[in-house]
Amino acid sequence: MKAFVGVLLTLLLVLQIRLWFGDGSIQEVSRLQKEASASQAEVIRLNARNQALAAEVADLKDGLDAIEERARAELGMISEGESFYQFVKEEAADRKQNSTIDQEVVEPSNPPVQSEQEPLND
Repeated sequence: MKAFVGVLLTLLLVLQIRLWFGDGSIQEVSRLQKEASASQAEVIRLNARNQALAAEVADLKDGLDAIEERARAELGMISEGESFYQFVKEEAADRKQNSTIDQEVVEPSNPPVQSEQEPLND
């Protein structure tokens, strides 16, 4: 009888070890469920991206507005009768402004020193 109980306990121990640590264990099932939910979220994200791309393709095929928008944004094209204005900052003014900002940040208590070469206006 003791041998039979010992065999049953050993069998129970082996089955418990396989349940917790072997193939198809609780840990592995939990890990696979997490991977499946992550994959499902990725599929949902990619489906939304595919729908957006399909809508953009349909718009490019059917209408001229999307083509015009893309030509303006990517190629810098303009329509007839439009005027193109481009405002460019001067580099010297930009550097001077940055240097005065740096001086104010680094030395806020020191006032700027006037050069002796510059005439004073009274």
